[in-house]
This record gives sequence, structure tokens and C-alpha cells, in this order.
Amino acid sequence: MDATLVDRVRRFNRTVTQRAGALEDAFLSLGRPLGQARLLWEIGPGGADLRELRARLELDSGYLSRLLRALESEGLVTVDARAGDGRVRTARLTEAGLAARDELDRRSDDLAASILLPLDERQRERLVSAMAEVERLLTASTVRFEVLDPAHPDARRCLAAYYAEIGDRFEHGFELARARQVRDEDVTPPAGLLLVAMVHGEPVGCGALKLSGLPYAEIKRMWVSPAVRGLGLGRRFLAELEDRAAAAGAKAVRLDTNRSLTEAISLYHRTGYHEVPAFNDEPYAHHWFEKPLG
Repeated sequence: MDATLVDRVRRFNRTVTQRAGALEDAFLSLGRPLGQARLLWEIGPGGADLRELRARLELDSGYLSRLLRALESEGLVTVDARAGDGRVRTARLTEAGLAARDELDRRSDDLAASILLPLDERQRERLVSAMAEVERLLTASTVRFEVLDPAHPDARRCLAAYYAEIGDRFEHGFELARARQVRDEDVTPPAGLLLVAMVHGEPVGCGALKLSGLPYAEIKRMWVSPAVRGLGLGRRFLAELEDRAAAAGAKAVRLDTNRSLTEAISLYHRTGYHEVPAFNDEPYAHHWFEKPLG
């Protein structure tokens, strides 16, 4: 990694933490540090399961427990087991907690306004646009890929979203029963794998790899959530699947796609895929692609 780039990121972090008040013991002069204030905000008016909070904020159980105890001691939060499932614990704001969150909201608005106020209109637009770009890139840097069992709930959520989207986009809709079947065992190691992209504990994309036809591996069911499109995740998915195919001994990867998926077709052309004659009988495919590995 370029040491100059690392130094610039660290300098940016120092500037942001100081300007946002993250170094103060009492964030926004509310008598509690930033970690407690952020947790108060994330619990929200409707409450939140501790498991979701841990994933969303990427906190370990011990630290989250300490933050919650501090808020409980102030009478701002209660933590109870969910009715019918004692394993799931939920944090909820008390009346005092709701009032404290409202005050946090108001002072956060004031802090944001104080950052913008000294700037002229052009500078404000530049700053807000730069912040949006930084937010998108930071989100991209948090994406993690996990190999999941196709029956895992997160995998099922991604596949269901994929089928729903192509059903809307394909010219004549999509019926899973008509498509060339991809069985769970086809994308379960060692026959293949199902890769799921996660952001803050939430699944945001998937891609499957069939290895049973080596020396060719086949990429199937690649989908990226609209919420994270534009972050280069499709390209990263392809690279991850290609690397895993190569590690399994594949000499090339293949895939097919529908003519309605113009963005995907453009991505394949940009990343070294070339069109080949049909290598399967997928009824929904109009284009077949191949890319050599190595």
C-alpha cells in the first residue's frame, strides 16, 4: 500500500474526528461520549435487537454491553428478551431516552449547520458533494464477501431479490421453473459456491460459481442490490469469483445473460469477457460470454 495514501487517510481521519467533536468526553455537550450517543441514535424510537445493533455498528458483544449498561444506568434504555424467543434481546428507549435522542438530533443539526455556515454557497456544495462521495467510497470499503450455504436466510434473500428484479426487467418476465436449474448442491463446495456480499451485517449481493464442468467454471445468479450500485461491486464480484475459479483449477469462466441486462453486458465487455457461441440451453439467455484465466 502506498505510504502517501495511508498518510492522507490518517490526516483526513484526524480532521474529521476533531471537527465532529469525537474527541470530547461529552459529545455535543450532552454528558456522554460519542459511542453512547451513536448507540442512542441507532436504537431509535422503535427499538432494535442487540444482534442487529452489533452487526450494523460492527461492535463486539462486550463493548456493546458496556455502552448499553451506561445508558441503562441513566434510565435512557431498557433491554428485554423478545416475547416467545428468550435468545433475542431488544433494546428500547424510555421516555427519557426518547427525549435525549430528540435533543441529540437537534444538536447534531446545529453542528452540521456550524460546519456549513462559514462557507460560501459554492464551498457548501463542494463540501456536501465531497462528503457524499466519501460516504460511498467508505461504504464500498466495508463490503465483505462470505461463502454461504444456499439455504442460508441471507442467501435466500439475495436470490429472491434477484429473481424478482429479472422478472421485472426481462421482456417476457421470468419463471424459475422454466430456467436452466441451478441446484443448491451445484453451488455448494466442492461442486461450487455461493458468494454473498455483506455491508454492516446486511446482504447486498450474491454470485454463484459452478465448478463441476472444469476446466470451465460457470458464473450464475450474480446480483447487486440497487442500494449499493455504483460502488464497483459488480466488478469486485467478478474478480472474486474468477480468483476462486482459478484457485479450483479452472482455465476459463463462462456466463450467460439476457439482452435486457445492458449494464451487465457492458461490465462483461469492460472486464475482458468475449462473446462465444451458446454453450448451454438457457431459455432466457441471448448472450454467452467467456474469459480465460491466468
